[in-house]
Amino acid sequence: MRTFLILLFFIFFGSAISQVITTDPPFATVNDSIVIIFDATKGDQGLMGYTGKVYTHTGATINGTRWQNVIGSWGEDTGINAQPELSKIGTDLYKLVISKPHSFYSVNPSDKITELSFVFRSAGSDGPTGRDVGGADVFLELFKPGLTLTLNEPFIDVSFGDPRRSPVFTDGELTIQSIAVTIGTKISTHKLYQNDILIADETSDTLDYVYTPMYESGMQVFKITGADTSGLKDSIEFAVMITQESVIESRPEGVVDGINYIDANTVILSLFAPYKEHVFLIGDFNDWFVDEKYQLKKDTGNPTNIHWWIRLDSLTAQMEYAFQYLVNGEIRVADPYSEKILHKHDSGISGATYPNLKPYPEGKTDFAVSVLETGQEEYVWEVPSFERPPKEELVIYELLVRDFVATHDYKTLTDTLDYLENLGINAIELMPVNEFENNESWGYNPSFHMALDKYYGPPEDLKKFIDECHKRGIAVIFDAVLNHAFGQSPLVRLYATGAWGPPSAENPWLNIEATHPFNVGYDFNHESKFTQDWVDQINAYWLNEFNIDGYRFDLTKGFMQTGDFYDYNASRIALLKRMADELWKVDSTAYITFEHLGDNTEEKELADHGIMLWGHPGGTNPDIGYYEATMGYHDGGKSDFSLGYFKTRGWAKPHLIAKIESHDEERLMYKNLQHGNSSGDYNVKDLSTALQRMKAAAAFFFTIPGPKLFWQFMEVGYDISINQNGRTGNKPILWNYFQDPDRKKLYKTYAALLKLRKDVNVFRDPNSVVNLAVSVPAKRIKLSDGEINVSIIGNFDVVTKELNPDFHNTGTWYDFFTGDSIEVANATEPIALAPGEFHIYTDVKLETPDEDPVTFIKEVHQNNPQKFELGQNYPNPFNPLTAINYNLANASDVEITIFDIQGRRVKTLIDKNQNAGNYTVKFNATDLSSGTYFYTFRAGSFVQTRKMLLIK
Repeated sequence: MRTFLILLFFIFFGSAISQVITTDPPFATVNDSIVIIFDATKGDQGLMGYTGKVYTHTGATINGTRWQNVIGSWGEDTGINAQPELSKIGTDLYKLVISKPHSFYSVNPSDKITELSFVFRSAGSDGPTGRDVGGADVFLELFKPGLTLTLNEPFIDVSFGDPRRSPVFTDGELTIQSIAVTIGTKISTHKLYQNDILIADETSDTLDYVYTPMYESGMQVFKITGADTSGLKDSIEFAVMITQESVIESRPEGVVDGINYIDANTVILSLFAPYKEHVFLIGDFNDWFVDEKYQLKKDTGNPTNIHWWIRLDSLTAQMEYAFQYLVNGEIRVADPYSEKILHKHDSGISGATYPNLKPYPEGKTDFAVSVLETGQEEYVWEVPSFERPPKEELVIYELLVRDFVATHDYKTLTDTLDYLENLGINAIELMPVNEFENNESWGYNPSFHMALDKYYGPPEDLKKFIDECHKRGIAVIFDAVLNHAFGQSPLVRLYATGAWGPPSAENPWLNIEATHPFNVGYDFNHESKFTQDWVDQINAYWLNEFNIDGYRFDLTKGFMQTGDFYDYNASRIALLKRMADELWKVDSTAYITFEHLGDNTEEKELADHGIMLWGHPGGTNPDIGYYEATMGYHDGGKSDFSLGYFKTRGWAKPHLIAKIESHDEERLMYKNLQHGNSSGDYNVKDLSTALQRMKAAAAFFFTIPGPKLFWQFMEVGYDISINQNGRTGNKPILWNYFQDPDRKKLYKTYAALLKLRKDVNVFRDPNSVVNLAVSVPAKRIKLSDGEINVSIIGNFDVVTKELNPDFHNTGTWYDFFTGDSIEVANATEPIALAPGEFHIYTDVKLETPDEDPVTFIKEVHQNNPQKFELGQNYPNPFNPLTAINYNLANASDVEITIFDIQGRRVKTLIDKNQNAGNYTVKFNATDLSSGTYFYTFRAGSFVQTRKMLLIK
């Protein structure tokens, strides 16, 4: 007897039956030419009303494996990889003719085809699709000659092997109808059994039976058998669960929704789910069978506040159990508060990333499943109480684990902490690490907000990373996405019009339609008490369990139900303050940062409440101040970045996190190399020039008081476009950039500036007196705090500019990077700056960086010299820095080389063609010993050598 699995079955949707395709002949075989009729009004209705061309992504089930021999490539409408086009035969009706399947799908005649697979689509790769209910693929079973039984009612799913894993649920009458399809034969017997007892016997093609439960309850197994006149037999087996009223009982005191660990062998599971009829627990402990012993109890205060719960005893400590809730017999859903989930996508996670990952229970259920484990070993924190950097002193390094280390795991990320500590940052902001859809993503498509995404490794590795950060004085901030959820989320799936959404009217957490224009996924209703309870529980969990230091909340401007999105919205502010206040009840010093980007009145109010806010630095477009400055474009004040200072916005609190580049913007270095300005032979598109201008931008960024943020690898001039491989797609991980001398100097510039910021109060203190003159190409920042005066000057043009330094006082001033001193007799006397040249001058001598990373050639064209000449270095003697002047009467190939007293070449300072002009190049002898050295200047046929003395 052959077992019959219903691979094409009809699904109830309301009171209608969804039948996406019909065929001619009605019971097609592998030997038929088959006409497929696609009805776009059925299934998920994704193509209903669509008027363009319709194509199909189609394959065959060959030797039991689905989706084989797919024709063409997704989105291809023409050419060698084109997919089949359907003919339109009426409104929302389309036809596809499949010649005999073996030929149509290019299948070897000896291979067995049992079904055909379809996803219907619009033209191109990104348009709407037509699928079965809930977004499922469409499958067409091919019948065999002889006898085949089909079950019209009830509508069943036997995808999980034993029918007791997916029974039909009923508490009353159940209609059973079986059809015997006979091709080239006739029916002989047609019988129905209940628990192996014969209850109906027919000799016709159709068997109709109305089953009415009498005294029985629980699981009932039905079997339909058929035989034809030749003796060929077929059978269908399905199960029926006769449901009983759920036991009404209050949850034990202290139980919250989610997994409640009572002791090493006991848990209580609780699910908030109003408007539901019954909930069963399925999982490893019952082999995923529906069992009346695992029907959850019902705790109800009123119809809209219902919790379902169950106590599990005698569990084995430190053993993982996978489970789901089966709600109303239809919805298989993991716990919304899962701390770990398993998914079919887990096959893409290597054992090196996540050792001993429990496998997904393939073939026993569908959708994500939760994991519980009693008696878990607690992580012992080496730094249980971390003294966080003051929020106004934060320097935040934003990173995406996937694109930062090739192994995309926390263990390797921990190995990079020396690099980050030496850079000088004091906070790391991780892009979302909670479970998101699929494995590779930025993470803004969340599915389980309280479960750690396994693609980056196990939780203990993340805890170790956080611990190691805290040992180094580095805070860890999580990027939280509480504005929306995607279709895999249980909060969507529990109340949805399809398997993956959209939300239905009964959904306690989510809006049917988003209340703001920038939504992605499904929008949360933050005025709902149930959403607020969920938000508060999520926020508390990560703070308590992972010892993190705070959050950056994504798209907080979308936390609204009513009012205007763009202007001040009092209800939105109230919702956000409520969330912050509840979070601070858990951890009073936790960082709270909003990506709000809203009305300044709103942001100022939030800042006054203690919340930090991401902020663009300004310009004619708020995003572009530093971008235009480094590229060298200044018309209309577009390179003004004064909005990166909180007082420019009229804020009283230093809670603006100024960001020079984040995950969301095009990479600044890429913009320089692709779109940089030029003048003569000075070109921002040249790598060395672009890197120099990045140093200048950093000097004008990190020195402004207030918290700062920048994106990973910016410190080495990462120059791969955000749009390479798609905006959110994987990007090259270029650690080799750190080995490039010019890029490493940029890193050292960042490190020197961050050390300066840490060591000198004026750059951190929100009470420092700050004057910004940054709306023109030649820019200036003045700072003072009563202990020190600072004047930062820089030329962001592509030609030489004179700038009034406006020193606070006359006297001696010191160049931070070189240690050189200048005597200022006139505080406003203009200083000529070459393109990209900048200086940080202080009237107090500061510790000079070990190596001057900002060495540049200063070129002045105004008065071209009449002859070639090499000047004496200054100072001389020197330690370890000195400057060498030289003149070019005309454009020449120039080389300046350093030799030791024995005539050995020790360094080449210049080797390039230069225009006529006066030049200065700096020489750093940090790595040389004391002694006499010679420097030779070659320009065409001109050669001149001078002597200098290094004394250490």
